Amino acid sequence: MKNIKTILGVVLSSLMLVNCDTDGSGKSQLGIPDLAGTYMQEDQMGRPAVNTVFVSAASKDMFNVTKPSAQSAAFQSMFQSNLLALSPAYANGGKNALGQDAAAFTGLLATDVLNVSLDTKTTFFDGTNILTGRALADDVITVELLLIFGGEDFSENPGLSNDNVDANDKPFLASFPYLASPW
Repeated sequence: MKNIKTILGVVLSSLMLVNCDTDGSGKSQLGIPDLAGTYMQEDQMGRPAVNTVFVSAASKDMFNVTKPSAQSAAFQSMFQSNLLALSPAYANGGKNALGQDAAAFTGLLATDVLNVSLDTKTTFFDGTNILTGRALADDVITVELLLIFGGEDFSENPGLSNDNVDANDKPFLASFPYLASPW
């Protein structure tokens, strides 16, 4: 988790150094190289761990280049099979704390995007707001574990329902860029 936060901090810090073409030259500012060219998408992960856990190894490359609008139709059944193999609560017809059975939950997950609400609190899950974005302090992996293994009231499989990482290794900053320095 610490490595992921460090990488995210470096990426966000790097993005802060990039600015728009303000001199009209069409060239990048601050010595940033010109990135014009043809690029291919190699990976996507809108929601942390979803791709890692639910996409079978043989399908990773295909999933990573599939447009989100086509992911559910192409991958929901694979997600459901993998969820049923992981969680006995779903295999027996159970639901998660969102009231979703295996088909509904994997239908949601198979479109691997990070939703952003413009009119409610930004959070991955706070008990009321669900998948309305992601705040830095949201314990996303624990929420995902709870939804996979915790059952309808988060009480099933307690040993599998928490990553036991309860805080960032450094406090977040009160102002932009909000992330603490890597070390």
